[in-house]
Amino acid sequence: MNRRTIRIVIAMATISIVGLFATQLYWMEKAFDLRDREFNDRVHIALRSVAQEIMILNKDSSDVPPVRQIASNYFIVSTNDTLHPYLLESLLDAEFRSMNFHVNFEYSIYDCFTDSLVYGGMVILSEVATIPSERPVIPKWDRDSHYFAIYFPDKDSYLVGQMSIWLFSSSILLVVIVFFAYTLWVILKQKRLSEIKNDFINNMTHEFKTPISTISASAELLRSGSLDNFPEKRARYYQMITDESSRLKLQVEKVLQMAQFDTNEIDLNLVSCDIHHLIEKATTSVQILLDERAGTLELRFNARNPEMKVDELHFTNIIRNLLDNAIKYCTETPHIIISTTDTKNGITISVKDNGIGINLVQTKQVFEKFYRVPTGNIHNVKGFGLGLYYVKSLVQAHHGTVSVSSDENGSTFNIFLPNLK
Repeated sequence: MNRRTIRIVIAMATISIVGLFATQLYWMEKAFDLRDREFNDRVHIALRSVAQEIMILNKDSSDVPPVRQIASNYFIVSTNDTLHPYLLESLLDAEFRSMNFHVNFEYSIYDCFTDSLVYGGMVILSEVATIPSERPVIPKWDRDSHYFAIYFPDKDSYLVGQMSIWLFSSSILLVVIVFFAYTLWVILKQKRLSEIKNDFINNMTHEFKTPISTISASAELLRSGSLDNFPEKRARYYQMITDESSRLKLQVEKVLQMAQFDTNEIDLNLVSCDIHHLIEKATTSVQILLDERAGTLELRFNARNPEMKVDELHFTNIIRNLLDNAIKYCTETPHIIISTTDTKNGITISVKDNGIGINLVQTKQVFEKFYRVPTGNIHNVKGFGLGLYYVKSLVQAHHGTVSVSSDENGSTFNIFLPNLK
């Protein structure tokens, strides 16, 4: 599946999920509004029935007063006479229970004779009750008549509890979205790993093909006997076979080292070494490459205490890898500066070059396995993309850290190694 097809599939799937989620939210809102209207209707019916019973008890033949809803959870009913709180509570409790309407409420009674609001109390009809910290402020509507007011502190939670099927379906949808996002992440990761694997195979094939071809051609030439009378040429071809065999062995060792890192089997032989001496030793292996390009290498050893516990072989390889990259990724005459600085609890080693630089996005990826910085028009940069991964793995094995900063003038790799006891 090509990149364009994957993008189309992801876009269509994302649109579908977003549309489904938006539809779910829309219908949940409609369902909540429906439950709210049903709640209000049931309260109106119950309160009108209570008002009618009060009128019968008071032998009042006037019309049943309307129920006023002054807020989402506040309701007021007018009465023509004073009303005892316990009587009102018993009527409300009986009416709500008869309607199977198990929601907690508070009630208050207004007495127009004393112009005061008598607080009745809290009626618990459900197993879960929310006791308000303050008494609700119920406004006085008419000083010339009595009324009672009902307040529902648990209305919202009651309505939400009535929407359990919607909450369940929303939870299922949320789980589907999470799994969808995870699936997309896995697909993209697997695609990237597949691309990295193909690049690695291509690079490895190229790296192995060159020395194998050279060894094969040289061996065939020596076997033919045409160089028997030319000892100098014969010796040169023997040396070519030896050099290319060593190069091939080195490439195989790099791959095997990465496999060893994956199994967390890095065995370090930590000994006290002079860091400056090891850096100088590492520079000798790249001096030929520098000379071929008329490059320069500058050492600035500012650390006063270069004695550190490191694995001599691996530390030397760390510096070699950084120097090798500094030379390979430079389009001009290479100029490399290696400096050391004393830091708290350790030492910092900086390798600065004047190469092509690394952009911000690539600096976050250069230490990943098999990743290689795009080189634009430079097509002679060889490698597996294992060098910086090797550097990071070995530095971490020494309990240190490695970072990179870069701009158009080059890159600087900073390695911090702590003092190990």
